[in-house]
Amino acid sequence: MHPTLDFHPSLGSAIKNYSAAKFKQDLIAGIVVGIVALPLAIAFGIASGVSPSIGLITAIIGGFIVSALGGNSVQIGGPTGAFIVIVYNIIQMYGLSGLAIATFMAGCILVLMGVFHLGTVIKFIPYPIVVGFTAGIALTIFSTQMPDFFGLSINEKIPGDFLGKWCVYFDNFSTVNLVTTLIAILSLLIIILVPKLSKRLPGALIAIIIITLLVWVLKEYFGIDGVQTIGDRFGNMATDIPQPHSIGINMESINLLLPSAFTIAMLGAIESLLSATVADGVTGDRTNCNTELIGQGLANITVPLFGGIPVTGAIARTMTNITNGGRTPVAGIIHAIVLFIIFMFAMPLINLVPMSCLAAVLIVVSYNMSGWRVIKGMVNNPKGDVWVMAVTFLLTVIFDLTIAIEIGMLLAVVVFLRRVTENTTVRVYGEQLDASLGNDTDTHEVLNLNEGVSVYEIDGPFFFGAATKFDEVVRNTAHLHPVVRIIRMRKVPFIDSTGIHNLEILIKSSQNEGIDIVLSGVQPNVSESLHSAGIDSLIPSDHICDHISKAVKIANELATKRLSEK
Repeated sequence: MHPTLDFHPSLGSAIKNYSAAKFKQDLIAGIVVGIVALPLAIAFGIASGVSPSIGLITAIIGGFIVSALGGNSVQIGGPTGAFIVIVYNIIQMYGLSGLAIATFMAGCILVLMGVFHLGTVIKFIPYPIVVGFTAGIALTIFSTQMPDFFGLSINEKIPGDFLGKWCVYFDNFSTVNLVTTLIAILSLLIIILVPKLSKRLPGALIAIIIITLLVWVLKEYFGIDGVQTIGDRFGNMATDIPQPHSIGINMESINLLLPSAFTIAMLGAIESLLSATVADGVTGDRTNCNTELIGQGLANITVPLFGGIPVTGAIARTMTNITNGGRTPVAGIIHAIVLFIIFMFAMPLINLVPMSCLAAVLIVVSYNMSGWRVIKGMVNNPKGDVWVMAVTFLLTVIFDLTIAIEIGMLLAVVVFLRRVTENTTVRVYGEQLDASLGNDTDTHEVLNLNEGVSVYEIDGPFFFGAATKFDEVVRNTAHLHPVVRIIRMRKVPFIDSTGIHNLEILIKSSQNEGIDIVLSGVQPNVSESLHSAGIDSLIPSDHICDHISKAVKIANELATKRLSEK
């Protein structure tokens, strides 16, 4: 059966009841978000290893498509800090052409996720993994900003790995530029203090304006020329939107870049749906997760055709949109238009922005991403969750995000299976059985078990982990020498192939030893699984009972008959 396409962009429903009052709110919010997004787009572009103009182009095109075709009314899309590490590594290994292919493939994966209704499944990514890799990314972003923050003169190529970076930094720390460092510290103070005066004021933008003007004055009137700017590093940047171009996908590049594309897709899906969930909590709306994934996917398919980097929903910009009155996708579209106008007419001014100021912006971003308060609170959580978070964090920092997510998911699955296995218990009864034990009732029905009858009650899922535990219990109670084994399954919600296989082996081995098997309280879905596997054909139909009292009656009769024949 083919899944029905769940693609219903929020823009379509928003414009049906649109009004001048809503447009006024969206216009104000869109302008504010565009201003807030400007320094972030520039900073994320540079930190990712591309030019500031590429960061802006990504925010313009990607932000427009996410708002126009996404499933959340207030989501703001664009480049984010979470992608910096993976994008930088891809560029170092495969160049800009490799990044374009990986981003395009990631977009296709996101679209397929939405088409096959995987939007809600993505939300099941364990929280410790999200916390771990987000904190790891934050620390990595922080570490990449040290040369620009301190104005280090590093002639050698900076290694891609975390420890290698810091070794180079310490080796070259004697080259610190005092003026650059003071400018960076002042930028940091402005970014931190401005929101304390008013939460509506964008600290990053105000810092860039003040510091850019200060550095220009120092250069023009005091001859202080040691602070590197965007123009010094990248030269004068073109203000024309690049023409779309082919990205040259072939099977070799697909095989080479598929793991990176999958990481981009998973990270984009997690971050965009996390942002949408936070937004829903504030606005009271409900995101269409599948449409959101398709919209994100289409944005990531389109952006690399113009040389852009990966796009996803941005929590900070989305919340800025909400707090300034934005309630429809029109605000997000206006934000993209504002960035386009700035791109066309203000790029010469952007060339004057000091790199140390952008480093301060990204350090604040990394601090906000780190979630140290969440980490502090999680220390008291179950140890398995803490280990998953810690391992994901360390792998993100020391290796890369792809390995971190893969190993983190594997560890989370192991922890989950361990917990489920621990919650599945097997109890053995040999003389008496309280049939109502475990039920919400005050009445008791005590059943006497004849000699040679043993009851094995399974409480919990009968899957591969619990199946091994059940097998061990049966072997450890072989000294009871039962002639009839009752398998009570009233609390078994499901059974997997391993459980079925172990049950089949138990039935056959018991029969070979002259021991009868009686099943009790089998739930309908479990009974269907046993029937499909042919288990019910291995024992007489009257040995499959719907209640323990019936099973005990049959077992007692069988045991009496069997023992009298000996």
